[in-house]
Amino acid sequence: MAVMTYREALNLSLREEMRRDDRVFVIGEEVGLYEGAYKVTQGLLKEFGPRRIVDTPIAESGFTGVGIGAAMTGLRPVVEMMTFNFALLAL
Repeated sequence: MAVMTYREALNLSLREEMRRDDRVFVIGEEVGLYEGAYKVTQGLLKEFGPRRIVDTPIAESGFTGVGIGAAMTGLRPVVEMMTFNFALLAL
């Protein structure tokens, strides 16, 4: 079994699913150019481009709603919240 950090495991899982399924995309604050507040999305923008790695403004309820709508149309969004505290704003 490979030993890796939680961050590395998340990155590897996202990369694997995005390669397997073109409907998967990541949306959230600083997930693209900055590569995630905790670097979970590191390298994904370069590999998958801005259509599948979507940076958003600081508006948790807004991009959560986008993720819900995308899922309702058959896409597979991964909505990344910077911290749990901010996730509560999307309730």
